[in-house]
Amino acid sequence: MGLNEKQEKFAQSYILHRNATEAAKAAGYAAGSAANQGYRLIHDEAVAERVRELENELETNVDVIEEIENQYTFARANGHTNSALKALELLSRIRGNNSDIEGGLDEKSLEDGIVQCLNILGADKVFALLDKCDFMTATPEEEEEDNDTD
Repeated sequence: MGLNEKQEKFAQSYILHRNATEAAKAAGYAAGSAANQGYRLIHDEAVAERVRELENELETNVDVIEEIENQYTFARANGHTNSALKALELLSRIRGNNSDIEGGLDEKSLEDGIVQCLNILGADKVFALLDKCDFMTATPEEEEEDNDTD
């Protein structure tokens, strides 16, 4: 059975947005019901099959890694911390650098990653985050007790 016009628009929008609510809005469903409609549509077998077909047909000449690296560079240079972090997250996924790697990350790689993130966040944000850490509120006596029990 073929899809109606809204269902087809939903399927096409879904492969772009990867968000059922946004795809439903783009397909013309009311904003108030878009979340429900998106959920219903993405679980509809005919719509899901169309999404799979569109994904298989999708071709691009864009070098995804290069594009994400460019986005990271731009975001970092212009102080867009959240965008820079998202780009790093995507690059990490693409390159397979995640905690699921057999054997995990070594200490040096982990430290390098943390330093890179801290540099992106900037001093003010880093110090604000450190103030939220439990170890920053410990008294010197408590720290000494913790070190003695290690």
